[in-house]
Amino acid sequence: MNVSRTPAAGTDVLSSAKVSNGLSAARLYLCTDSRRDRGDFGQFVDAAFAGGVDIIQLRDKSIEAAEELELLAVLKEAAERHGRLWAVNDRADIAILSGAPVFHIGQKDLPLDAARTLLNGNAAIGLSSHTPVQVDAALAAAAAPAGLDYFCVGPVWATPTKPGRAAVGLELVRYAAEAARSGLDGQPDGGVPWFAIGGIDQSNVEQVVEAGARRIVVVRAITEASDTAAAAASLLAALDAPNS
Repeated sequence: MNVSRTPAAGTDVLSSAKVSNGLSAARLYLCTDSRRDRGDFGQFVDAAFAGGVDIIQLRDKSIEAAEELELLAVLKEAAERHGRLWAVNDRADIAILSGAPVFHIGQKDLPLDAARTLLNGNAAIGLSSHTPVQVDAALAAAAAPAGLDYFCVGPVWATPTKPGRAAVGLELVRYAAEAARSGLDGQPDGGVPWFAIGGIDQSNVEQVVEAGARRIVVVRAITEASDTAAAAASLLAALDAPNS
């Protein structure tokens, strides 16, 4: 994983290794808003980690930077308590100020090279991909020095969290699985973790696994569940089912 290749001066190398290992082992990635309407952000992320979520990303375009930093401090504390990872979306300045171990960008956000320069090796970087060409580019970027650390494939199904974004279907998941397998011999996922994302929940997660995904990103499957920890555990069980 590239975060451990080029640590900045003074970076804790052990921490970089922990991020790398945590990302490689991650299977369940959750994106959540600030939960302002419920006022339970701290309790929610704690329950999600307790249920087995490996990474939580705060993604809420409706909040200002100061509030985002406050919430990220809460998220960081919960992640450290559970030995898990947490992520910032889109804003490199927020990622730097909060000390986020993971930073995620979209195809039209900050370019990968610019993000890597700004973060100076202090965070793993992930990228969204929506086409076979973008999947190929992500795999190529992951193989480059100080390149990409993980990528997401989707949205598999249409989702209100990405209005206007056309669903890519299971075919792109199959393409990513095959492309990753042929990328680097002997290394799972072609040497880079990748996640299926978009409309995935308990009713269809088995289809995503059958298409070749070993990791998933979810939103509503956990954020709208009546029992946060149980919802996370159930999704993990579905991911484990083919190996049981």
